Formats: sequence, structure tokens, C-alpha cells
Amino acid sequence: MRLHIERKSVKVNPDTKRVIARFFFNGEERALEVIKKVLQFSDEKIFSLVSPILQEYSKRHRNITKILNRHCKKLKKQLTILNVDLEDLHPYTKLLIGAYFTHEYSIESAAFFNPSIIDDPDQTDLVEGEKRVIISFRAVGEGHISSIVFRRALIDAKNNISVLPVGNYVDEAEVIRNAIYVKKMFLKKAAYAQIDPLVLEEMESKLDDKFEYTSLSNIIKDSKTLHKENPSRLIEYDKVLWLSDTYHTISFSKDTDLSDRVIFPISEFERKGIEDARFVKFIKDDGKVSYYATYTAFDGSLIIPKLVQTEDFYEFKVIPLYGDGAQNKNLALFPRKINGKYVMMSRIDGWNNYLMFSDKINVWENPILLKQPRYDWDLVQIGNCGSPIETDKGWILMTHGVGPMRRYCIGVSLLDLEDPSKEIGHLKEPLIIPNGDEREGYVPNVVYSCGSIISNGELIIPYGLSDYSSSFATVNLELLLNKLMDNHSEG
Repeated sequence: MRLHIERKSVKVNPDTKRVIARFFFNGEERALEVIKKVLQFSDEKIFSLVSPILQEYSKRHRNITKILNRHCKKLKKQLTILNVDLEDLHPYTKLLIGAYFTHEYSIESAAFFNPSIIDDPDQTDLVEGEKRVIISFRAVGEGHISSIVFRRALIDAKNNISVLPVGNYVDEAEVIRNAIYVKKMFLKKAAYAQIDPLVLEEMESKLDDKFEYTSLSNIIKDSKTLHKENPSRLIEYDKVLWLSDTYHTISFSKDTDLSDRVIFPISEFERKGIEDARFVKFIKDDGKVSYYATYTAFDGSLIIPKLVQTEDFYEFKVIPLYGDGAQNKNLALFPRKINGKYVMMSRIDGWNNYLMFSDKINVWENPILLKQPRYDWDLVQIGNCGSPIETDKGWILMTHGVGPMRRYCIGVSLLDLEDPSKEIGHLKEPLIIPNGDEREGYVPNVVYSCGSIISNGELIIPYGLSDYSSSFATVNLELLLNKLMDNHSEG
């Protein structure tokens, strides 16, 4: 029996018009020269330059004056060097200085792929069989920098999918550094980040067992003063602060549409991108719902797995993950505890699928080898394609396998409900193989998903097409489960 896969005609493509206004800094020497020249402009010239900027860019950004003022404030150090008090500057001068230190960044200019899908918290005013969903995507722009963006979609009773239009603006979040750090765990992560052991020994002696960002910042400031003649040591102190930035809360304005919100790299340890968020609707022991996502922070060399939590998609709490199992990419959280434990898929060696159990959602030790490549289409490596999905027959685990010519295919396994370390079924052939319409893109011959969903008796799989755009496929759930169980009975 061959499974029928229905590929939907819906395609979600990158949109180069989706831009954010970011701080632009080309070094202190150039910054000082630019500021000095602006300060020499007459009031009339400043107004003549600022006025058209505001008229043009107010159509492209929500509250452009707020953005330009914020970027001007980032230059307080340079203004002080020039003996200029920021507060004494005319409002138009602040805006013009801010404009010289602002650039637009097109967050989707290169690619829009690797989606995950979850139930929207708002399921009101729907007819029977309809479902609202939230889809996260990996958006890639200039310099191959990845961010997390969102779309809302509606699934009708026949599982037709309509992705809703986006808003007019794209907004970054406000960053709130209010974390309480646990020294032991923080220093362990710092060691993994290859920060100088001498600096870590110093932090060990000076930090309390639990500390806040402000106290760490003050210690770093004093240490940098003591070692100001040692440039390499100063960089190591900066790395400690960069690592602390991996703990934060981000908050979006309540007047933003979901599609307006972009989670853009914030810390230096994710400056090259936030990759492949796997969102899951998590049911707590008391029945309350929280939304989690694992993602990969990448600085160009190091990979740091992180966890983001939200209740409403306006405020997100971000923390790094710890432990021997929290390494490499491909972490995916189960949607509920099993036998009192959090459960996570992982791939610590970049090659095989592992399973982990934990009492704490951010600490993962003792990974258990679950599955190794076994077929011609997955010999290079395997991994997951999002959080497992619960059915009455077992946990559906969407997987990916890499075969000849580095072709990525999507497969399926079935895990035991009470003991997911036991695989009780799997497909011997891929469920989805890149076809002729899907194989060309940013990275050819790749289909890849970060999370699927069940609706109206079908499994709905959003997936990336050769790391460029995204689409959807569906398969009958009962037939899929029967196929998985048949393969198990065949051994």
C-alpha cells in the first residue's frame, strides 16, 4: 500500500519589502566625523534633510521618529567625546544623527523556509472543522542572517490552507534583561562557549551563586579597567557579557499584528542567525497551555541551543539549554511530560537521533540513542522535523534523512506512548521526496519541516522547499498509522 501525499498549491515566498530599521555603525572614527559634520549644519539644512526622510520612511516603519531617536541615543559615548550633551540637541538634529546611523535590513530577501505549525490560541468565531494556526518560519536576509517570523493561517473543513496577508510593518521587540543567573550553570555554558578559563576562574570568585545582569556588568566593567592593556583579555570579558545576553525577555507592542513581529538575533552568540525554531503547544500538568520553541543560535562557529517560551506571542522569555544533551542542532520538545518527565529529541553527534528525559526543562543530560541511519535515503544523517505528535497509536515523529547528492527527504517514525525510547513503527521509504518543482532553490534538493499538525483526520506538514520558500502537504492519518504499524509487524 502506497500512501497518497497531497501537495497543496499554496506557496509562501520571501518578500523583499519586509524590512526593519537597524542601528548602523561603521566604527568610532567614522562615527565621530559624521557627527561633527552634522553638528556644523544650519537649522535650515537639518530640517531640509530630516523632513523628506520622515515623509518617506514613515510609510515603511511604524513610528520612524522613535527608531531614529533610539539610534541617536546609542551614540551618547561619541557625543560625550565631542563635548556634546545629548539632551541639549535640537529634536531635528537628533533625528538626523539617528538617520545617519540607521539602515534598512530586508529580513526575507534571501529565503523563507523551515516552518513549524501550532494551534492559534484564538479559535473563536469559526465554523465546524475550521482551525486557526500560527506558522513560524526561518527568514534569511543579507549576510545569511536568520530570524524567526510568523504568519497566521486558516485551515477549513477540507484542510484547504489560507495564509493570511501580512501587516504593513515589521517590528523588532524591546529587549528586557531581567534574568536571575545561576552561577554554576552560567559558567558551565561559558566553558562550552570556549571563554578563557582564567576569566571564568575570576568570575567564579567574584559572582554570587545567583546574580543579576547589573552585577555581572559592574564586575566586567571593573575587570576591564584592571586589564585595559590586554586586548585579548578584554575580548574574553566581552564574551561573558555576550553570553549573558542569551538570557532575556523580549516584548512586542500590543498594537502589532503577529506577522509584524520578528525575533531577530540579539546577542553576539547568535549574530549569524536564529535557526529552525520548532514551536510546540505544551500542555502542563495542571492543563494550562504554554508555547515553547527550541532553536539554534549561531555566531559563525559555535552553536548554542536555546529555548523560548510564550503565552501570548507578544512576550517571549529566552534562555539557553544546558547539559551534555543540549549540544548541536535538532532539539525538539514533546508536547507534554511523560511519566513526570520532560522529554526532548536531540542529535548530539549531528548524525543520529537521541532521546532525553529531564526534571527541568532547561537541563538535559544522558541522551539515549534512539535511531541510526538505516536506509539508502538517510545514510548520511537523520534528525527530527519538529516535536512529536500524540495519537492514540503512539507518538508520530517526523524525521529527515540525508542521502546521495545531499538530498533531504522527510520520513516518519512511531514511538511508544508511555516509553518513547521504543520505536514501534517507521516508514521504510520517505514520505516526501523533493520533486522537480521543489528541488531548485537556495540549497537544492532539500525538503525540511520544523513541525506538523493534525486536522480533520489528516496530518498537515508545512515544509521548506530547497531552503528558499515553503509549502504544505497532507496525508490521511489513519492510513499513515496503519502503514507505520504494518512495518512494525513486518520487523
